[in-house]
Amino acid sequence: MSTLPEPVRVVQLPDGTYTYTDHLPTPLQPGPVPQVIQHIHHAPPDRTVQRIALGSGIGAGTVAAGVYFGPLLVGALTAIAANLALLAFLAAVLVWGVHTVIRSVGGPDGQQAAKAIGKARRTRKGK
Repeated sequence: MSTLPEPVRVVQLPDGTYTYTDHLPTPLQPGPVPQVIQHIHHAPPDRTVQRIALGSGIGAGTVAAGVYFGPLLVGALTAIAANLALLAFLAAVLVWGVHTVIRSVGGPDGQQAAKAIGKARRTRKGK
């Protein structure tokens, strides 16, 4: 008669984890492992406006137009803003240039007018 204990084995539980047989609370009854079907759903990119539009009954053509023309509208507005910023910069440079040329070429009358304007500005700031 042998008094040695039964050797410890590693078994896989139905949930997929592994454990030792000496740690099991009850004897493991081998049986059919149920097949688990797991559906993993990944959320698509956020299209809340399109979902609201389709839910409110407007057609898919309107949604497609929104998807297509939305980025085009953003691009057009960005281009317009960039053009306006460039035009404002050019206007500022031109005004500065004209002011400088008139001041330097205007002779004593131009310089006297520039001094008078500068003096009026200083006295207005002091009030």
